[in-house]
Formats: sequence, structure tokens, C-alpha cells
Amino acid sequence: MNLGFFTMPIHALDKDWRQSLREDREAFLLADELGFTEAYVGEHVTDKAENITSCVAFLAWIAAATKRIKLGTGTINMPNTHPAAVAASLAMLDHMLDGRLIFGISPGGLLSDAEMFGNLDANRNEMFLEAINHVLDIWASDPPYNFEGKYWTISTQETLIKEIGQGFIARPLQRPHPPIVVTAVAPFSKGVTEAAARGWDPISANFLMPAWVKSHWPKYVEGCERGGRAADPANWRVAKSVFVAKDAATAKAYATDPNGPYVYYYRSLFTKLKKNGRLELFKTRRDQPDNEVTLEMICDKLIIYGTPDSVADQLLAFQEEVGQFGTLLYAGKDWTDPELGRQSMILMAEKVMPRINASISKQSDAAE
Repeated sequence: MNLGFFTMPIHALDKDWRQSLREDREAFLLADELGFTEAYVGEHVTDKAENITSCVAFLAWIAAATKRIKLGTGTINMPNTHPAAVAASLAMLDHMLDGRLIFGISPGGLLSDAEMFGNLDANRNEMFLEAINHVLDIWASDPPYNFEGKYWTISTQETLIKEIGQGFIARPLQRPHPPIVVTAVAPFSKGVTEAAARGWDPISANFLMPAWVKSHWPKYVEGCERGGRAADPANWRVAKSVFVAKDAATAKAYATDPNGPYVYYYRSLFTKLKKNGRLELFKTRRDQPDNEVTLEMICDKLIIYGTPDSVADQLLAFQEEVGQFGTLLYAGKDWTDPELGRQSMILMAEKVMPRINASISKQSDAAE
């Protein structure tokens, strides 16, 4: 199992923006030093807590400071940006990263962003599909471009000057394009099937109950079969909220503190999803009454914490429950206590993952 990193992130509303950005940057650089294989950052324009407004700008900021880790947009909210702007900026970023870019995409889930960009009442899934098709068509074509859609028309036919390069959009370093991943946040996600059929791979969100995470695998298999490719668990990424400490008392205190970063994270999501009528994501069964879905229940079910041995055992049990997957994405939280935040990532990489992979190897040998 590989270890990756995924952060939205969610910070305290009164935290100095410069400080939270510096700490987010430090987390990515630490992940690179520790051998995390990949790391993703989200973006929202209208959220004071989720305050990275451009994942492209953030990744460009850290590109030259990282050495090995693959960096991913987590995600580009496609309906909110012109496809030509996405194609151009992602192509440049892939070159800046020397081909280490992963292209994470979604229709966008923050309703205040949708309202701000004028698509609150639009079919954002339809916009998403048109937008990514335009991006891929741009990268696969030579100018002059001439793509007409319901939402965007893209052309340089009237202004192309081929001999001096005017009217061109650059292509990414990776051909035909960087690997594409989609975040899956719905139980039995149809989007996972459609993505897999196109050769894209899923990230199961860290705020989904295990039963819903488990539901993504058969949908992925269905899409792979339609696309004529093998469904490889190595291509499935699963995000999880994890806190590791040297002793159990510290782990419990930090992970369960009502004012700590882990409970704060889920309080924010709980408020949003409840307001938007999406409590199903936090339910353990589809017929569970809404009044049974509490913040305490959510945190108890979704936060894994403890010593390295305990966390390794819990993550192995989680994998046993949901099925084999290739990359565990450690979900970043605010560094309310920077030393504990750093220490958790270090223990995760140096203590927890070796235990997990030794156990997986032992199980594999026994099966043979």
C-alpha cells in the first residue's frame, strides 16, 4: 500500500491566512521528505475555512521545493473555470513539475462557489463533462481550435498566426495528458463508473462511511469492464482521517478534543452537508433516521487515532472492511499544534506504513 496526502484544507476562521498557507506548504514538503508518493490540495473561492482559492497557484508555489512526490489538483472544479484556462494552466504546471502532475477534477461541491460563478441552478455535471472534454480536445488538437458546446465555444480561427505561435495552447509534458482522477463522494457513485470507463481513477473521500467507500469498488469494476481495461486495486485511492501519536493518551486527547482540528473539520462538514440535504454521506445505512446522525457518531466512525501499532491495526481492519486499495491518502488537518501535526505524519510514514505493508505481505504469502 502506498501512502499519499490529501488536504482540502479546513482552518480556523480567525487564523492568519499567511500562517495557514505556510503550514499547508510545510505539510506538503514534509510529505515529500517522508516518501509520500503523491499529494493533493483542494480549492474553493468562497470559503473562509477552506481557504486555498487556487490549487494550481498553490502547487506552482511548492513545485520547485519538492523533489519526488507527485502533486495533484484536488480538485479543479470544472464548471467554475473556462476550459481553455484550465488546459493552459495545467499544461504549464505539468512542465513546472517535470511530469509529476496528477489532474484531479470534479463538478465542484461548494454551493457558494456555484452561486458566485452563476451556475447554482445549472446542470453542473453536464458542465463538468463538457469542460473536461474541451480540455482533452484542446490537448489532442492542433490550432486553430473550433469547439462548440452548450456552455463554452472555443476557437482561434480568426486570430491564428501560425508562423509566430499566436493562437496556440500548450500541451502538458505527459502525453496524451496527466493521469486523471475524480473524487467520489456519493454512495454507489455512478461517476466512478463513468470515470473508469474513460480510463480515469477514483479517490474515495475521507468523510464517507466505510460502507459507502466499499460501494465504490464494484462501480469501478463496472466502468473498467466497459472501458476494456483491468480493474486494478492499485489504482484505487482512499482518503482517511488519521492521527498518530507516541502515546494513546495524547492521541485521544488531540483527536477527540471538541476544539481540536479533527472535530472542527467534521463539525464544518457536518454543518454544510446537513444544510445541503446530504446527510446520507454520514449515515451507516440508507434508512438511518436523520436524528441519529450526530457529530459525535461521525467522529467516532471516521477518525482513526492512536499509537502506531493501534493505528496500523485499525487501518488494516478498515481495509478488510472496504476491500484492497492501492494508496491510502492521509487527510490533512489544520496544524493547531504544529509539533503534533508533524509528528503524526512522521509516525504514519516511518512506523505505521511499514507495519501495514509487512502485514499485507504476510497475508499475500500465506494466500500463495
